[in-house]
This record gives sequence, C-alpha cells and structure tokens, in this order.
Amino acid sequence: MNKKDKKVINIFLRYIFLILIALPGFGLLYEIFLPLTKYPVYWFLQIFFDPVMIGNTLTIGPKIIEIVGACVAGSAYYFLLILNLGTPEIKSSLRIKLIFLSFLGFLIVNIIRIIILSVMYIQNSPIFDFVHKLLWYFGSTILIVLIWFLEVKIFKIEKIPFYSDLKGLYQLSSLKKKKFHFTLT
Repeated sequence: MNKKDKKVINIFLRYIFLILIALPGFGLLYEIFLPLTKYPVYWFLQIFFDPVMIGNTLTIGPKIIEIVGACVAGSAYYFLLILNLGTPEIKSSLRIKLIFLSFLGFLIVNIIRIIILSVMYIQNSPIFDFVHKLLWYFGSTILIVLIWFLEVKIFKIEKIPFYSDLKGLYQLSSLKKKKFHFTLT
C-alpha cells in the first residue's frame, strides 16, 4: 500500500469513527460521563451538606438538584473528539493521549462548575440564574476552545482540523490544477 492510499484510509477511518459515535445520539458519551460527573459532585457536596442521591437527583433539604444530560455536556466531549479526529498527522498514541487529556480537563472543570452552581442554588444566590445561563451558553464553548488551543500549543500540533484533511485530499485528487509552463520563443 502506498503512502497516498494510507493517507486516504486514515482520513476515512477517522471520519467513519466520528459518524459511528454520533449515530446513536451521543448515548455512549452520556453513559460514560454521567456517573463520572454526578458522583464527584455528590461526594464533594457531602463535605458541607447532607445530600441524598436517588438516580441523577440530589436532594439537600428542600432543594432538588437534577444532573441531566445537559449538565454532563456530552456534545462538548463529542466536539473535543471532532477536533481531535478531524486533525491529520497525529500519531495514534499521541491522539489517544490528547483525547484522554481533553476529556479529563473538561470533566474536571465541568464538575467544578456544577459544584459551584449547586452551592449557589442551595444558598439562594441572587445571581444563580445569570451565572447558570452564562456558563450554559458561553462557558462550555469557551472551555472547549481553550482546551483545544492549549493542546495545540503544548503538543505542537501544526495541522488544522478538517481544513488540513481537505487540503490533503485535494493535493491527492485529479481536481488539482496542473501547472502549465508556456515558453515564448
């Protein structure tokens, strides 16, 4: 198999993997990250409060905190996966490391976010709704971009997600314009 064929197969496999994960509707990501999110939140809140957890719901006195799919942010993990798998020329071992580190970083910050919002809610903070909406609409997106840019800088990733793949495919294609040299005599 020549180098061009390997490049095309690599692109094909990365994008097929992304499609296969998306087809069931991110269910796998939620199955993985819901317990990884709710239990640390519950354990931390146990330090200061007396929460009762039933399913995905925490009850602290009269306050009810439900950790729903949106709290877990499965689409954010998928977006990190898209950025990672959409970037060519990363060795498999480094790609696995990048995925693990980006997921871990997002998970930790997301847990901290839920804990802070939970404490604000329990304490009847007057800015709870504002902070909750601000973090909901802008926080996750900014965090994903920051995580990706940090990984790009630390691991010296030079390729651009999707664009580099498209450029590479174009270079391999028959659509590429051939340069004609005209000589005047």
